[in-house]
Amino acid sequence: MTRFFPQAQRLSAWAGAAVAALSLAGAVTAQATLPQQTLRAGMHLIRAEVASTPKTRETGLMFRERLGPNQGMLFIFDRPGIQCMWMRNTLIPLSVAFIADDGVIANIEDMEPKTETSHCAVQPVRYALEMEQGWFAKRGLKAGTRIDGIPGAR
Repeated sequence: MTRFFPQAQRLSAWAGAAVAALSLAGAVTAQATLPQQTLRAGMHLIRAEVASTPKTRETGLMFRERLGPNQGMLFIFDRPGIQCMWMRNTLIPLSVAFIADDGVIANIEDMEPKTETSHCAVQPVRYALEMEQGWFAKRGLKAGTRIDGIPGAR
């Protein structure tokens, strides 16, 4: 019986290391729960997670495999500027609406997954709203459309 004890110890240590590694891997890809905000574009309701810190804006929708119906992410920047987005580690195609301080869409860009191509606002904006690719076009929303419910929009 004592012969098997060292092997059992090794197996136990290996199992513990495997569990720790899996937990760490999950922590790297898991995203903290973000605040939610209901937005409105005409008659369309949007459930948006709010990314308003440098860390949450940097992570964005990375590693997500899908979005729910009318679900997206609202990026709130500290001040208006020519904001640019990219799709590093983002697995789903998205459209991004760049939105001015008054809640009006400046421009919309389609973005392909897993690319580092920059997609930028055509004017200084404080907000960006990412949705499933084609979401804005399917609803006839374009530059000049107002998005209501954005925190801090005037």
